[in-house]
Amino acid sequence: MKKRLVILGAGESGFGTAVLGLRQGYDVFVSDIGKVKEHYAAKMREWKIEYEEGKHTEDKILNADLVMKSPGIPDTVPIVQKIRRAGIPVVSEIEFASWFTQAKIVGITGSNGKTTTTALTYHILKNGGLNVGLGGNIGQSFAYQVAMCQYDYYVLEISSFQLDDIEKFRPQVAVLTNITPDHLDRYDYELKNYVRAKFNITRNQGPDDYFVYCADDPITAQYMTTCPGAARKIPFSQERELPEGGYVKDNHIIIHINQNQFTMSIQELGLTGRHNVYNSLAAGIVANVYGLRKEQIRESLADMRSLEHRMETVAKIRNIEFINDSKATNVNSAWYALESINKPIIWIAGGVDKGNDYSVLEPLVRKKVKAMICLGLDNTKLHAAFGKMVDVIINVTSMHDAVRMAYSLGVPGDCVLLSPACASFDLFENYEDRGKKFKEAVIQL
Repeated sequence: MKKRLVILGAGESGFGTAVLGLRQGYDVFVSDIGKVKEHYAAKMREWKIEYEEGKHTEDKILNADLVMKSPGIPDTVPIVQKIRRAGIPVVSEIEFASWFTQAKIVGITGSNGKTTTTALTYHILKNGGLNVGLGGNIGQSFAYQVAMCQYDYYVLEISSFQLDDIEKFRPQVAVLTNITPDHLDRYDYELKNYVRAKFNITRNQGPDDYFVYCADDPITAQYMTTCPGAARKIPFSQERELPEGGYVKDNHIIIHINQNQFTMSIQELGLTGRHNVYNSLAAGIVANVYGLRKEQIRESLADMRSLEHRMETVAKIRNIEFINDSKATNVNSAWYALESINKPIIWIAGGVDKGNDYSVLEPLVRKKVKAMICLGLDNTKLHAAFGKMVDVIINVTSMHDAVRMAYSLGVPGDCVLLSPACASFDLFENYEDRGKKFKEAVIQL
């Protein structure tokens, strides 16, 4: 008799898991409390996958042998609690997909920089001639690729939500870019719960695996002593030299691992800014673990360009620069954006506050921000944090108004920066939608 796989959520990870489940012989059912996007509905009809939308039919869910819960669904949802009370195992997409592949996995997580580090690592490995797939929170779902492709390696961007529901998932190389308070609304507003989820990435690793981490990150350093897993620990730093790992010296990145040393000038890196030096160090370490040639690594680090919605220069109008950093959904990401710009800033911020502490931004805001556009339905916390240090703070509820207002406040030599420090769900579908609307509004000026 077929085992029954129930999937909660009919987005990218849900559809991918459904396809993999079918191909592995499961009886598959997909349930989504919201409306399924037509793109995925059409695909599920094509694959003859049974699904429902707008409800969770308990009789069709609580008879499951296994449930895959999409990462956006919190444990507090009533149907999830009923599933757990019924003793039905709940796993994430990355856990389920990892059961059906022998490929080597690079898993990358962190509060900031994980998307760029993932894309950069993939770029280097692919240019180095490896048969590699890109997945997780970026590109096609991991599960779909396991079902349909034959990759020898995967580079996966992995969120804390995906790491919450792992059992045996074991990347050969795990990267933790950093940890700053984020998504605390999903973790009972307890930082330690969020940290534990991030460190899950190394929990199942063995002595032949690698755990790559930022030695400069205070929260990571604090928890390293209780770090689970037996992996070989490889740090990277911009603050000090390291006997093994990656560091910066004399304006060069230096990676020393497995008796090999790689050196490259920071000026040669395709991705600029202090935060991207960290990303380049992490990706470079992964490339060195896999023994890629130095020239291949150097070329890939040099020709990589910024991803969409991540410090993306959109245009210069009347010599006012417009930068789209919509991916900055937390305070630390916004810090890196503000820190990297050396001109007066008109800052567009706001959205859904996730328990943010804005105090870390105060020195940069005092020094660099000449005006602030609050784009959200509730901007009270932003006003409380910055009202006494920014002369001009304006509330708007549309991207069109935000961009028009920012442009009217700007003079040649200024920078209009969209770096929200908040989630996007009050006014937009997601950060991509927010960034796209920013770019459209800039082009319309």
